[in-house]
Amino acid sequence: MRTGGQILIDALRLHDVDTVFCVPGESYLAALDALYDVRDSIRVITCRHESGATYAAEAYGKLTGRPGIAFVTRGPGACNASIGVHTALQESSPMILFVGQVPREFKGREAFQEVDFTAMFSPLAKWAVEVDDPARLPEITARAFATAAGGRRGPVVVSLPEDMLVEEVDVADVAVAKYPVPEPGEGDLGQLRELLSGSSKPLVIFGGGGWSADSTADLQAFCEANDLPAIASFRTQDIFNNDHPNFIGELGYNTNPKLAQRVKDADLILAIGARLGETATMAYTLIKAPRPDQKLIHVYPDHSELGRVFQADLPIATDLGAFLNKARQHVQVDTTAWASWRAEARSDFDIWTVPGEYPGPLNLSEAFVQLRDILPDDAIVTTDAGNFAGWTSRFFRFRKYRTLLGPANGSMGYGLPAALAAKTARPDLPVVCYAGDGGILMTGNELATAVQHDLPIVLIIANNSMYGTIRMHEEREYPGRVIATELKNPDFVAWAEAFGAQGERVTTTAEFGPAVERALSAGRPAVIELIVNQELISSNITLSELQKRARGG
Repeated sequence: MRTGGQILIDALRLHDVDTVFCVPGESYLAALDALYDVRDSIRVITCRHESGATYAAEAYGKLTGRPGIAFVTRGPGACNASIGVHTALQESSPMILFVGQVPREFKGREAFQEVDFTAMFSPLAKWAVEVDDPARLPEITARAFATAAGGRRGPVVVSLPEDMLVEEVDVADVAVAKYPVPEPGEGDLGQLRELLSGSSKPLVIFGGGGWSADSTADLQAFCEANDLPAIASFRTQDIFNNDHPNFIGELGYNTNPKLAQRVKDADLILAIGARLGETATMAYTLIKAPRPDQKLIHVYPDHSELGRVFQADLPIATDLGAFLNKARQHVQVDTTAWASWRAEARSDFDIWTVPGEYPGPLNLSEAFVQLRDILPDDAIVTTDAGNFAGWTSRFFRFRKYRTLLGPANGSMGYGLPAALAAKTARPDLPVVCYAGDGGILMTGNELATAVQHDLPIVLIIANNSMYGTIRMHEEREYPGRVIATELKNPDFVAWAEAFGAQGERVTTTAEFGPAVERALSAGRPAVIELIVNQELISSNITLSELQKRARGG
């Protein structure tokens, strides 16, 4: 006989879970107690806010390829955690959120902190379910893992009534569920060859979830063999070595205008794993919906996505790894027609990423070139959401798979919890988080988590005393009517030291590199505050230039 809590934790062990992120709550106390018995094999990282726990679980799942696990309590805890679930959905990251729930006999009475979690999370998750019978925990947990990690990866939410977790039953564990790995057919590969052979301006756009070290190597080999220019969708640059001559940039909020035009000019787009959402298509202007101007081959791990927005000339529902392995071996065409097309695209990228002249004593373009020279190729960089992150995407170079963790849904506060997850999963690697002064105070309390659990991450804060992205939109759409975007910030050095972290302030380009070196060797969490001129509102345009343009100057 085992309690529901013991059955659940045994199921996690069976699925090789080694880390759980949580904020403890009385509604799942029996599961916490069961975790005590396996504390030598499952590490429990106690976070300071539920959003931090789910951000960390999402990042852990993205980094490892196995579902990241988070536990939170009912009501307010679940509401706080929902932001991480939405992030996992739009990132296509495998994650399972376990939520404590009111006792079964209280349901429907608006009991203390009661929420209908299946209704609440159904639009945000691949699957949301409540477990009424502890005997079904092995079955439902196995299905949760298979759902999170199969097809298009994503989040699953499992609601756990408090009394169900303490009820004792006699039930056998269930084997780890297997899920099918669909492969492309010979006809698909034949049509791919035919469409490529008829092209003169092809592009590959890659992204989404479901990648592995093997599939990224196959992607690079396939593009190299066919001399195809390859573009990262938003915040997936680490899938392709940025130094490789076939890599030509990123489609996002910091896109090279020449790259955007090249997408419009292409006659064939091979999209691999990328949904081609609003961000990557610049509000569906680069690739028009539902029928693109370019011929479209859309390769995706879930058939339900194919045809949902874009009518592809060749939709292929397949596992990305299976597709790329076969494409690398069996698809090679004459590339003469587009040799100069690829070379010109790479030249545009090289020019775009050369540091330029910017106002103020701290040149962020040069700082991120310094950072890429200081960090080893396998160091992990996490970013928050905001204009400040554009300096990373433009001037840093990602050379190895899973060295970038950033929120494709633009969720502020993501960077620091993601860094904690990265350091937990890869304790031997340097982990650097780059956040803005707005986003860092949304989840900056997780610096206490880093100190408590001995996770020596480096946090770089770009402090320009404003919500820069929204300020940019204000200046462009409503010139001279700035409101709600100015920030009065704390002393971030003193803030860091109050947590027990190392703190340092950087005001010039020359100070940046040495400060990073000291932070990496600190042996404890370290914070570097960058004092950034407000003129540096974006890597593409200064604040003064934006204001002048908005006024018709």
